[in-house]
Amino acid sequence: MAIEKLVDLNNLRTAPQLSNRQEKKLLEELEANIFNADWITIGIMAPSDYKAIEALQSISNKYSSIKFKDLGHLHADGGVFLKANQKTSNVFVRPENGLGEGILITCQYDENSEESNTFGPLPLDFFT
Repeated sequence: MAIEKLVDLNNLRTAPQLSNRQEKKLLEELEANIFNADWITIGIMAPSDYKAIEALQSISNKYSSIKFKDLGHLHADGGVFLKANQKTSNVFVRPENGLGEGILITCQYDENSEESNTFGPLPLDFFT
């Protein structure tokens, strides 16, 4: 399956391996959506809490306006699902086996007239 646009990721259970060209193209499309959103929520499916936190920190490192608090207290055994909300800075992680692997970004809007959109799954190292 050719991955040329964010919509091409919609039916995937786990993030695909992407070429540098694909990553660049997807990042440009994703950033247009992120910068237009009022805030984002992030879902991360990972094999461990460490990998999920590492992926979340890579997003914060790339975008200074996206910060989260209290990452040091997060812990869950085995495969995990991490949920982070830019608006509240809250982050939660829970054990969740059987998930794929990847980052899901949901662009949120203050106005009800704009519908939120979820993009992904993107590779865990997409923002590094």
